[in-house]
Amino acid sequence: MPIATPQQYQQMLEAAYKGHYAYPAINISSMVTANAALKGFLDKKSDGFIQVSTGAGAFASGLALKDQVLGAISLAEHIHRMAARYNILIALHTDHCPPASVDSFLVPLIEESERRVKAGQPPLFNSHMVDASNLPLKENLDLCVPLYERLAKIGMMIEVEAGVVGGEEDGAAGSHDTPSEKLYTTPEDMVEVYRRMGKIDGTYMFAATFGNVHGSYKPGVVKLRPEILKQGQDAVKKEFGGDSKFYLVFHGGSGSEKSQIKETLGYGVVKMNVDTDTQYAFTRAIAGHMLSNYDGVLKVDGEVGNKKAYDPRAYLKAAEESMAKRVGEACEDLDSSGKSLLGG
Repeated sequence: MPIATPQQYQQMLEAAYKGHYAYPAINISSMVTANAALKGFLDKKSDGFIQVSTGAGAFASGLALKDQVLGAISLAEHIHRMAARYNILIALHTDHCPPASVDSFLVPLIEESERRVKAGQPPLFNSHMVDASNLPLKENLDLCVPLYERLAKIGMMIEVEAGVVGGEEDGAAGSHDTPSEKLYTTPEDMVEVYRRMGKIDGTYMFAATFGNVHGSYKPGVVKLRPEILKQGQDAVKKEFGGDSKFYLVFHGGSGSEKSQIKETLGYGVVKMNVDTDTQYAFTRAIAGHMLSNYDGVLKVDGEVGNKKAYDPRAYLKAAEESMAKRVGEACEDLDSSGKSLLGG
């Protein structure tokens, strides 16, 4: 099945919201990591998100170019071709575009989708995230709303964020010294987001923060408060009516306690970003291969090594399998396993 159509994408979000489950959103930076994400979803018969950051786009284009847009387009086209052979739905998304990169990264990608739609083809991506959470809310929305209006015209969605996710992640706005009060989105801010975004005829996702931190931390370090999501949803329903709701996004999902992940699913979280844990799973398998085949991957003391051991395919296959298993674990944690809208 090709990448989800705009209608299927909408159905994915609504099914997750009503069914109290969410989709893993897996960051990738290469063909191998993209294939790992696809395999992980397929193994669990789960629909899901595959997403590309500015840094991933630059990496994918190679060290000689470091072209964020070209790399992102190349990865997206690869996923379009591969996903057509999978009986699951995949939503293609870009992650954490900061305000400074909107004109250089996001706008060219939107223009590419506009060209494709005009030619009778589907858009390149399903949705884009603008991470303007480091700006005052008004400036944040002043930037995001016109972009959302433009995307909605070609059947695409936008993801916005209010409140800052702490820690470090590729292209993210947060940092380890983010003031603690910025890590929690207020109900008032959530109401304002709904008021501004609700004027556009389209669908969007909202990353409200409730203590989220990018990266992986030992238990007890991150102080998540999932009830903030419920308070915000309740405030929106009170202000705009009982049918009002957000499709919420959980950032900083790696290393989170499973009980708190489950709690967020009841408050409207339909997407959870997973990056740090899948990066580790990928690299851990490579490290294991190198340590187990030390004499084979290195030409030690004038020896010739073992071509089968240092052939990149040997350790990249192991890395793909390891990352796919971690993607599958995320599907289990988010209750999306076995729930593909295509029946798996």
